[in-house]
Amino acid sequence: MNIKHQQDITRKLKVLNHAKKIKNVAKACRYFGICRETFYKWKRIYDKDGEQGLINSKPCPENHKLRIPKPIEEKIVYLRQTYHFGPDMIAWHLQRYHDIKVSRNGCYYVLVRNKLNRLPDNIPKRSRSKFKRYEKRVPGHHVQIDVKFLKFKAKDGRIIKRFQYTAIDDCTRVRALKIYEKHTQ
Repeated sequence: MNIKHQQDITRKLKVLNHAKKIKNVAKACRYFGICRETFYKWKRIYDKDGEQGLINSKPCPENHKLRIPKPIEEKIVYLRQTYHFGPDMIAWHLQRYHDIKVSRNGCYYVLVRNKLNRLPDNIPKRSRSKFKRYEKRVPGHHVQIDVKFLKFKAKDGRIIKRFQYTAIDDCTRVRALKIYEKHTQ
C-alpha cells in the first residue's frame, strides 16, 4: 500500500471516528467539509470492506479501445521533446505530414500522461513578430509618399476636390504634409 492510499484511509477514518465520538453526523460532516451523503457512502463501504474499501478508486475503468495507439503516442512525445510543439501544432503536423488524425485534446492527454504538458523554463519563448522594421540610416535615402483625395463642401454647396500629399522619411520618421489643388505634383 502506497502513501496516497494510506492518506485516503487515514482521512476517512478520522471523519468516521469523529462522528462516532460526538454522536452527530451533521456536525462532523460540517467540521470536515463533506456532505452527509459522502459520509454515509464511506460508512457503508467501511462496514462492508473494512479499511481497504476506503482507498480512492477511479470512478470508471479506462476504455483502452479509445486510447491512442503506442506508435502514434511515441510520435507525439518525439515531436514535443524535439521541436517543443504544443498540442495544436502536434495535431496539425501529424495530419499534414503523417496523415494521422488526432484531436488537440488527444495530443494534450498523451503529453499529460507522459508528464510533458509543461515545457521546461530554459526553452526560449518564440517571438510573435517575425518581421523586422525597415529603416534606413541616411536621411532622405528612402521616402514614402502617400496621396489622399479630399472632398470639401463650399459655402455655396459645390464640391471642392483637394489632394493631400504626405511624405515620411524612413530614417528620421519626419512627416511633411501639404495640400494641393491639382493632382499633378
